[in-house]
Amino acid sequence: MKLLAFETATEGCSVAVLVDGDVRERFEVAPRRHAELALLWAGQLLAEAGVAKAQLDAIAVGRGPGAFTGVRLAIAIAQGIALALDRPVVAVSTLAALAARAPEDGPARIFAAIDARMGEVYSAAFERRGGGLVALSREIVCAPDAVALPAGDAPWQGVGTGFAAGEGALPAQLGSRLSAVDAGALPHAADVARLGAAAYARGEALPPERVEPAYLRDNVALTLVEQQALRDSR
Repeated sequence: MKLLAFETATEGCSVAVLVDGDVRERFEVAPRRHAELALLWAGQLLAEAGVAKAQLDAIAVGRGPGAFTGVRLAIAIAQGIALALDRPVVAVSTLAALAARAPEDGPARIFAAIDARMGEVYSAAFERRGGGLVALSREIVCAPDAVALPAGDAPWQGVGTGFAAGEGALPAQLGSRLSAVDAGALPHAADVARLGAAAYARGEALPPERVEPAYLRDNVALTLVEQQALRDSR
């Protein structure tokens, strides 16, 4: 299995190449440089792995949720390469890729959350099961104080920038059910590649034109006032 993966839905930009289970990755926190770095890194990683583009079986992409521009960029790059090579695309949840960053020696239940700005977080619940990740909830965007964990007494670990948003409102909301939190975790293309390879094996690859981003918000086009407020908050 040879797969090229992109993840640019957050301030972290990353590209990975998976060759028969071995993964090489470039990752950098590089706001506003995703378009500059993604294709450059793809070429470098393929060369390092000794893989020609024509040898790729599929392209994997973090489909969001996340920053509108970043999600749109990754989808566009993945679709463009896949169409040129006549290869399928495997769309991977950015929240699932983030959940994969959680330590394996921690609780099996993982709550992934990304700072969505404007006082909200993108979030979803997952569980490690049988060597993979199973979604326990749908992906949502809402205020931290509206977030709720699935019922049960099992401990959870939290990952993602959503736990640092709003002065720690999300950890306060979820309280003692969280045994550990990594508020600095960002999704990586290496995890998109691994999750994408598993999805490909399950027959979940799509024709490039059928891949859709997961924005979650209806108002993905911000007003000029909202755009300035976002810039001021960074």
